[in-house]
Amino acid sequence: MNANGQLIDTLARSRTFQNWERAYSEATGLPLALRPIESWSLPFHGNRKENSFCALMAEKSHTCAACLQLQGKLTQNAINQPATRTCAFGLCETAVPVKLGSQTIGFLQTGQVLRQKPTGTSFQRVVRQVANRGINIDNEQTKRAYLATPVVSQKKLDALSGLLAIFAEHLATKSNELVVQTQNSEPPIIARAKQFIREHFEEDISLSQVSSNVNTSTFYLSKQFRKCIAITYTEFVSRTRIEKAKNLLLNPNLRISEIAFAVGFQSLTHFNRMFKK
Repeated sequence: MNANGQLIDTLARSRTFQNWERAYSEATGLPLALRPIESWSLPFHGNRKENSFCALMAEKSHTCAACLQLQGKLTQNAINQPATRTCAFGLCETAVPVKLGSQTIGFLQTGQVLRQKPTGTSFQRVVRQVANRGINIDNEQTKRAYLATPVVSQKKLDALSGLLAIFAEHLATKSNELVVQTQNSEPPIIARAKQFIREHFEEDISLSQVSSNVNTSTFYLSKQFRKCIAITYTEFVSRTRIEKAKNLLLNPNLRISEIAFAVGFQSLTHFNRMFKK
């Protein structure tokens, strides 16, 4: 698993996500998953709100493969903005990108819904379609599961997408905090570099100063930053400063320009640009 995948895994296990996922699922009756960009598994498999019909389809290799193909297409469409795709059996799924800065690192995903009320006739269309894959699903259990599929209008689906986009922004903030924090699995050289940055973030510190402090070359340190935490040295310094600035901004007696210079930014314009990013 790469650094972004590890970050998404950490976010998915966080209390913030788990509490929000529980509230969302109870309010909507729909599953919610937080998945990395590169994932070869079905996002809702085993979820307590997983659609019963989808769970049955996932048990068969041919229909499971069709579901995985949908995930790939949905990922491509949602890399920069929310997207909805319809599977071969007529069910919709929606994905909203979760970003670290300007980079998409994962998706909030919901769905397994129909946009029109299921009927016996529409089930028979699905039966014929699946039969072309050499699978017989014409039985009462599958029919009951299909007919019990939630129906969500396009308007409501758009509203849910907007709701998830708001939560994705909150997760982006959370991911920024996690990147700034020291991770147990990172090399000691990165831990020491981070500690030096935290102690001198208000100064005009360069990569060469930090690399000298941890007794390594600028090239190696820069490479390790990208490898271990998936961002550059410069981005990490900026994020550290922004996290400090967020606390100072709670003080109404301080001007933004004062805060910007206090945390190490050389210009208010640069501070504004990085804070927005």
